Amino acid sequence: MSDPYAVLGLTHGASEEEVKKAYRDLARRYHPDNYHDNPLADLAQEKMKEINEAYDAITKGGASSGYGSGGSAYASQSQAGGAEFSVVRSAINSGDLGMAERILQQTANRNAEWYFLMGSVYFRRGWLDEAVQYYTIACEQEPANAEYRSALNYVTAGNTTYRPQGFGAAPRRQGECDMCDVCTAMACANMCCRC
Repeated sequence: MSDPYAVLGLTHGASEEEVKKAYRDLARRYHPDNYHDNPLADLAQEKMKEINEAYDAITKGGASSGYGSGGSAYASQSQAGGAEFSVVRSAINSGDLGMAERILQQTANRNAEWYFLMGSVYFRRGWLDEAVQYYTIACEQEPANAEYRSALNYVTAGNTTYRPQGFGAAPRRQGECDMCDVCTAMACANMCCRC
């Protein structure tokens, strides 16, 4: 791979904020969803892969990657999927479960975080059996990860209000209700009828 700073259109020594901004801008421009049914889809996907690798090399490789100090070797040991997974977490957090699942399905790297995130998508959809299956695989692959273990323990204990750490509940639109609202209304109606 060429110099990751050049791939992101940056100069060596760019700040962390500059790296993030450049990555976001390029990811928005070349994301495969923007090229659906387009003859340039394969090219955009290849470019997105290159952008993700460059971002990982800079953020995870740091000084050891050989860049920033005039080096020319690419550290190929950067964690694959890191940038994609942060996009997936953002999508889950914003309630865009369809986008999160599409990105995960297109990701070849099926590591523990992939299983955790897929479990989180299923959990947010209310598919608890599937969520337990994916959380279990994530815990088997990384038994020491407290986030994965907490998710699995909470769901298997019969709780249905768990939100993975860092994932807020999807905002409710005006006029929408959830099962808690229905149960509360039923309890109030029951109390009123007994009086």
